[in-house]
Amino acid sequence: MTSIRESIDHHKNTGGQPPFSPRELQQWTELITANPYRNYLYSYPHKTAYRGFASPLSLEELWRDEPAESFFLYMHIPFCGARCGFCNLFTLPDKRADVHAEYVDALERQARQWAAFTGHKPYARFAIGGGTPSLLAPAQLNRLFAIAADIMGVDLSTTSISVETSPETLTGEKLSILKEHTVDRVSMGIQSFVAAESAAIYRPQDPDVVYRALELLGKYDFPILNLDLIYGLPGQTVDSWLYSLNQALRYAPEEIFIYPLYTREHTIVKPGDLLQQQDIRHECYQAACLLLAEHGYRQYSMRRFAKEEAGTSKAILDYSCQEEGMVGLGCGARSYTRHVHYASRYGVSRKATQSIIAEYVGAERYDTADYGIVLSLAEQKRRFILKAVLHSEGLPLADYSRRFGSSVWGDHPELALLVQSGFARDEEGILRLTPEGLGYSDSIGDWFISGDIREQMKEFVLP
Repeated sequence: MTSIRESIDHHKNTGGQPPFSPRELQQWTELITANPYRNYLYSYPHKTAYRGFASPLSLEELWRDEPAESFFLYMHIPFCGARCGFCNLFTLPDKRADVHAEYVDALERQARQWAAFTGHKPYARFAIGGGTPSLLAPAQLNRLFAIAADIMGVDLSTTSISVETSPETLTGEKLSILKEHTVDRVSMGIQSFVAAESAAIYRPQDPDVVYRALELLGKYDFPILNLDLIYGLPGQTVDSWLYSLNQALRYAPEEIFIYPLYTREHTIVKPGDLLQQQDIRHECYQAACLLLAEHGYRQYSMRRFAKEEAGTSKAILDYSCQEEGMVGLGCGARSYTRHVHYASRYGVSRKATQSIIAEYVGAERYDTADYGIVLSLAEQKRRFILKAVLHSEGLPLADYSRRFGSSVWGDHPELALLVQSGFARDEEGILRLTPEGLGYSDSIGDWFISGDIREQMKEFVLP
């Protein structure tokens, strides 16, 4: 890849798209297509690039100067009934009601301190994620909405609200609470309708429980029902994958997220566990794209498919897709200002998550950030590009120039490789991935990680 790097350096700051040679283009295309699932870049920079700050940062100062016109409130509930075999998120299998209550107490203390810093701008969106928020008892679930409205100042009647759930935790009482508080999107992780496939990822799940949960959800008629499914599971075939997808389509969800299976050394299902089976993920993805299009779903990213008419009747404030102004309450939640991303420490093992949660619950003060990353101008530019180009809306080149006072092509001439390869088009000033390009979003995102961030990610050691 040295020749490509030399071409990029040669064209740096020219302001135009460099023509890469056929050999360079072939090298790059092979790099992208050889391993489409090398890394899921759901945020940039990844949390493994975070480190302890030399000295704590004042949240009052961070949020006072945040230029976002509206904010996104996220509450993280880090508890699940069981840990899935593919999960590397910050979550702890713990069903104890007293543990949940202590945690919500801490979240309320944090909210009372943060409200003074973030209450000067309205909230456009509010999400409760995890973990599994619907694992909480009804009283604790109710408290989360009270914290949002009465302490954080969220107008529940005008804010887009999303809540994550799982089939075995749903009850009529809990869904009534969501309905009462005008939740307009309920997301349920199913992953597979085939019991053997669920068992293979250490997710004990009776399909009948899933069907009952879907029937119950249908009675409450939330504006948006999202269902999550995973392809590439142990023992799965393309046919069994399409069976699960068709089962989900029976309930006509407004939104469907499809995820390729990722395994890592610190997840229960290890990468080596899948070496004996053929990698069918890309074939599953392509089959899903065709099936979902036939059922009237529009593709918005590699993972998100939705009906065009899906939405809410609320008059929701505009909120940037760049996810600045993200106010993350709870242990494990991230917060994003334009220049600083911060969170609690990152852990995956039971011992590490227990320790981090105990530290959070035992704290009295939450008014400084001591762990995260300060984004240089160069990393802000990369984030801006990634958060736009990996979605069907694409990257408006003029927006980039207004924001940074420079040209996308001048700053990152290597993006011309996307266009020359046919993975993207420059459509009237919007750099947008083609349908084929969307299928390689994970490898494209991984390729675009800066050298500095990649090095920090490599050096990270899980506690």
